[in-house]
This record gives sequence, C-alpha cells and structure tokens, in this order.
Amino acid sequence: MSRFSTRKIAFAALVAAVYAALTMINPWGYGPVQFRVSELLCILPFFFPYSAWGLFVGCILSNLISAYGIYDIVFGSLATLLAGFCTMALGKIRPQTVLTKALACLPPVIFNALIIGWVIVLNTPGESYWFTALTVGLGEAAVLFVLGLPAMVVLPKTAFFRTLQALYSSEIEK
Repeated sequence: MSRFSTRKIAFAALVAAVYAALTMINPWGYGPVQFRVSELLCILPFFFPYSAWGLFVGCILSNLISAYGIYDIVFGSLATLLAGFCTMALGKIRPQTVLTKALACLPPVIFNALIIGWVIVLNTPGESYWFTALTVGLGEAAVLFVLGLPAMVVLPKTAFFRTLQALYSSEIEK
C-alpha cells in the first residue's frame, strides 16, 4: 500500500483550496469572534483521513492574510492539523454513531479555542485569554454542531458521498 497517491493528494489539495477560499471571503473569519464557515470542512477527516493535510494547508493559506501574522500562520494551522488528527482517530471507531460523530466535532472546538485564543491575546494586549478562548470556541462550536454534526449524519446517506467513500476506500486498499 502506497502512503501517497495522486488521488489522495488531489483530494487534499481540493480541500485546501475550498477551505482557504471560504475563509478568505468570510468577513467573520478572523478575530476574537470567529465564525469560519470553512471550519465545516473539519468534519472531513472523520470520513477521509487524508483530508486533515488539506485542512492544514488551507489554513496556512488563509492565515497568510490574518492580522495575527506568523503566530496565526504557524500555530493556527497546527491547531487545525491536531484537530484533524483527533477527528481522524475518532472516525476509526466503529460503529459510527451520532455520539461518535458529536465527539468528532469537539477537537476543532477545543484546539481552536485554546490555541487561537492564545494567538489573539499574544497579538492584542489587554485581551483576556479565557474570554477570547471562549468566544473563539463558541464560534467554532456553532459551526461544527449546528452545521457540521447534521452534515455528518446526512452526507453519508447521499449517493455522491457513498461513491466518494468507495473511491477513497478502494485507493486505501491498493
């Protein structure tokens, strides 16, 4: 089994591009109160493990225009990668119940609240760390639990998603 394949790299690149584009066009994508619709894509590692790398690259690209500079580029992107790896690990739990899917929505909330909260406070003197972490976490939770969790339940029932999973799983078996 090869570790990398054209299909995996292309899928990750597509995830990166969509994540970056959705973040950059969103006026609420940066700051202490964040509502990044692109964070909806953080559910993908649950189903497609290789997408965690795409989220990481997409986050790097979108954070290039962040007011928080190099700290957001490095640590914000690492928060996304760590969350992706945790979500990926939860995706390996069988059977995939609604509870498992709800737990898979937590890593992005926790990592982003704690790490992005720190990045913002580091760059904005006078901000309260815990308040900033709370506001970032609430925005993240809103996206993942209001949009992400229902998507995790509904998407696997669609023909397109099942086809994508079959394509991806056949690639893993090679």
